[in-house]
Amino acid sequence: MSSCTSKNTRVGIIGAGIIGLTSALLLVDAGYDVIIVARDLPGDETTDWASPWAGALLAPHPDTGFDELQEYSIKKYLELVDQGPRCGIKKLNITEYYDDREDDSTIWYKSMFPDFTSLQSTDLPSGATIGFTYSGLVVDPSMFLPWITQKLIDRGVKFVRGNVGSLKEMKNLSQASIVVNASGLGAGELASDDSSISVRGQTMLLQTQLNFDRAILRQGSQYTYVIPRASGGVILGGVSQPGNFAVDPDMALRTDILNRVNNMTAGEFGWVDIDKDVSKNIVGFRPARKGGIRVEREGNIVHAYGAGGLGYVYSWGMANRVVSLVENHAKAHI
Repeated sequence: MSSCTSKNTRVGIIGAGIIGLTSALLLVDAGYDVIIVARDLPGDETTDWASPWAGALLAPHPDTGFDELQEYSIKKYLELVDQGPRCGIKKLNITEYYDDREDDSTIWYKSMFPDFTSLQSTDLPSGATIGFTYSGLVVDPSMFLPWITQKLIDRGVKFVRGNVGSLKEMKNLSQASIVVNASGLGAGELASDDSSISVRGQTMLLQTQLNFDRAILRQGSQYTYVIPRASGGVILGGVSQPGNFAVDPDMALRTDILNRVNNMTAGEFGWVDIDKDVSKNIVGFRPARKGGIRVEREGNIVHAYGAGGLGYVYSWGMANRVVSLVENHAKAHI
């Protein structure tokens, strides 16, 4: 579309999580006038939104679909890592284990990573059936969210704190021609989508002088991971609890997480004293959706939600799809 048309088009985005922010950046760079309205904004430390608390390991998922969006997103982060450490994106080795499949035939993303290497059965932790390593990326939300927010402010994107009760209210509030529903946990209510669900996660931030510079992830019958932070420390997780709305940490679950981590890493964190070495217990709620993500247009509303624990993995891919949907609507109304 012409830059003239895009400059005359205001897009209102509901939500300042990772999907809303990445969509805003691609839209403003395409020439749109963008305003973000959100209850929670970068810098807020509340469990009511997921983006600040995400593990944000950029490990694609073999079973959640929309593979092309995951691939687009990871390639975009790979471009951004060259902008320096302030963006919070870090290269590292990733090791993945699964215990719910016998081979890597479903691991569609192995062709994305030139050094993808399958592990021998003797190198797998107890119960795992396959494993592999590759050079990948991890994002530190405590660094990336302020970084991208500043990029948006520098480009003239407006941020407004507010609760949006309906899509119609958002149109009136933002005076936007097109509204992007990227409201995370609130997206299902705004879109009357019963498939939207909240999935509770819990992790521990371990402050340590240990130079742990790789990420390890196990999936299948359990969801366990170790993820280093660019800003310091290591995240130990995790858990996936649909329908659990407890905001306080489950203290007994911490021991279970540590035991699983040690099983996965051959006791590499056996020295950890939970009561002394854990600097923060983290609880967050992932905005998931039965059937997978939703990125589609209904009239002048573009929906972009439902990524669950894969928000960072899908982010730029969903944002790119959002731009295409916005452009299609704008072209139809020239």
